[in-house]
Amino acid sequence: MTKAVICLWYDGAAEDAANFYARVFPDSIVKAVHRAPGDYPDGKQGQVLTVEFTVLGIACLGLNGGPAFKHNEAFSFQVITEDQNETDRYWNAIVNNGGAESACGWCKDKWGLSWQITPRALIEAVTHHDQGVAKRAFEAMMTMKKIDIAVIEAAIGDV
Repeated sequence: MTKAVICLWYDGAAEDAANFYARVFPDSIVKAVHRAPGDYPDGKQGQVLTVEFTVLGIACLGLNGGPAFKHNEAFSFQVITEDQNETDRYWNAIVNNGGAESACGWCKDKWGLSWQITPRALIEAVTHHDQGVAKRAFEAMMTMKKIDIAVIEAAIGDV
């Protein structure tokens, strides 16, 4: 195990979530499933307690800690995409698997974890050295849920 691992709290669904991420994202895998050696406040001996997995190469530990804590937007995975097909694929995988759309490229998976599906073209546009270009891209983004690269490109024009 690496020295730094992101621990994600789940209410009994860590293994399902890890398997979903491994199916959807490249460089993602479920490495190990650990069962509780004894009863604990929100589970019984033998139930899945933790799951070691990676998401896009990032080491994670899913903890089935019970209902005490919920995911929120204070933590999210930002996934940089190269084109509209990749953007659509990740967005649709998350949203169509019981997730929910949010604004400006953000969505939540069915376990409440937030994801930013962010095309590289958007990052380049909103950080452009010409503030007029950046402002037009930002204003276009603010009207969207899933990012539409063609709309961003139309908003910034030829740069």
